[in-house]
Amino acid sequence: DPIHHPNSNPDGRHKLAQLVRACTGLYEATIGFGAPLISGKDSMKNDYHGPDGTISVPPTLLVSAIAKHPDIRKAVTMDVKAAGDQVYVLGVTLPELGGSQYAQQRRWSGAGVPTVDVPANRSRYLALHQAMMAELVVSCHDCSEGGLAVALAEMAFAGGLGLAIDLDAVPTDGCMRVDELLFGESAGRHVVTVMAKDQSAFETIMQGHCCRAIGTVTDAARLHLKSTDPRAVIDLALSDLKQVWQEGLTC
Repeated sequence: DPIHHPNSNPDGRHKLAQLVRACTGLYEATIGFGAPLISGKDSMKNDYHGPDGTISVPPTLLVSAIAKHPDIRKAVTMDVKAAGDQVYVLGVTLPELGGSQYAQQRRWSGAGVPTVDVPANRSRYLALHQAMMAELVVSCHDCSEGGLAVALAEMAFAGGLGLAIDLDAVPTDGCMRVDELLFGESAGRHVVTVMAKDQSAFETIMQGHCCRAIGTVTDAARLHLKSTDPRAVIDLALSDLKQVWQEGLTC
């Protein structure tokens, strides 16, 4: 409840400030990306008052957006398509574990929270869209909850094919810890796959944007992430990873 009361809700002003800051950030994003919203609401007063005290939902801002797709036949799904396709990461990974799923599981606080470079991201999104309309991108997935490692695993699960990835090739901003690289949730990143014959055309469109080839799709149903840092080496069967991933949904 964002309404201040000295006894029942002494931190009401803080909660209201959270709502105001969220709306300010939303405004900056919609203006910067040119993405209008058609509706929205906040869920700040969903409180249960019982004999054991008050239980509140996390402060939530819910918004809705809609867009017209110029040609649905060119829509790109997240599943990897064929062995030999090249894997790219678009966008830079920074040491930003704050607010991530990884940090929450470990009850960490105080880590750097991801920031959003709206102009750079928007320019890269438009280049990616151009490549999609030219039918140069065969799969695409965002790096959000769980970071790069989870995005790669989800793409492999969806396509039933493996991935061989060189983590040292992932674009970063200086020296990073292994967990920051694997599970950080830096904003604006995508993993895409491109047929080998289309690599040159794709890279031409993405020239000037943060875009790096990091590996290939394989026939082996395994997620293989290698690095010069031995702590970053992962080589596991997709079946084992998927079982853990699905069980996590029920926790």
